[in-house]
Amino acid sequence: MMTMTETHAEGPSIRDQVSEEEWALRVDLAAAYRLVAYYGWDDLIFTHLSARVPGPEHHFLINPYTHMFDEITASSLVKIDVDGNRVMEARQPVNKAGFVIHSAIHMGRDDAHAVLHLHTPHGQAVSAMAEGLLPHTQTAMIARHDVAYHDFEGIATDLDERERLVADLGTKNAMILRNHGTLTVGESVAHAFLRMYYLERACEAQVLMLSAGRDGLYNPPQGVEEKVEHQTAPAGMKRLAEGLAWPALLRKLDRIDPSYRN
Repeated sequence: MMTMTETHAEGPSIRDQVSEEEWALRVDLAAAYRLVAYYGWDDLIFTHLSARVPGPEHHFLINPYTHMFDEITASSLVKIDVDGNRVMEARQPVNKAGFVIHSAIHMGRDDAHAVLHLHTPHGQAVSAMAEGLLPHTQTAMIARHDVAYHDFEGIATDLDERERLVADLGTKNAMILRNHGTLTVGESVAHAFLRMYYLERACEAQVLMLSAGRDGLYNPPQGVEEKVEHQTAPAGMKRLAEGLAWPALLRKLDRIDPSYRN
C-alpha cells in the first residue's frame, strides 16, 4: 500500500525542482503543520499556514485541501500565486477562504513571510468576547500589545475583504479575527509560530480564568504591561524563536515522526 509520503516517488521529486532555500522553507512550514496538530490546534483539513517563497514572484506555499495537518510533508505543500493559481503541477485543490486571507497578508505586508491562521476553541472564545484579549497573565502581556482585530464578514471567500484584512492588521503581527479565530505573521515560520504559541496560550488562560468568574480577578500593577512590551521587543523575540525555540521544536518532531521532512 502506498503511503502519503511515497506518492511523489513515481515522478520527479519536488526537492529536485526547487531551490535549496525553498526546500528549507517547505521543511519549516511542514513542521509547523505537524506542530499545530501536535498541540491540538488543528481543525480537520481547515485553517491554513502559509509561507512566501523567496523571489520576486510573490508565490507562496499552502496546504493541499485534502490532507490532515499531521499528514503534511515538505513535498505535499502546494505553491500558488496571489491569484490562487497553482504554480507547480499539483493534483490537490486549495481552499479559497485560505487563499483569500493568506494572499491578502502576503500581498499587503512585505515582512509577512509566514502567516498562520487557526480556529481553536480558546481562540474562537476570546474572539467572541467584547473586550478581546485581557492583560491578566504574563503570556497575554507578551502577546497583547501586538494584537489587532478584524470584524467577521462571513466565511472569507470575497476578494474585496482582503483590503480590510490588511488595513485592520496594520503594523501589528497578530490578529484576532472576531467570531472566527487567530492569526499571526512573522519574518520566518519560526517567528510566526512562537507568536501564535503565545497568543493561543494567552487565549486558553483567559478562558480558564474567566470560567471561575470575574469577581476577584487580580489586575496587574500599573505600568507592568508596558514593561513586558519593552522586554519582548520583536528583534529579541525573533532571536528567541529562530535560535532557541524552533530548533528545539524540530528536535521534538524528529523524535516523534521525521516524515514531515519528505
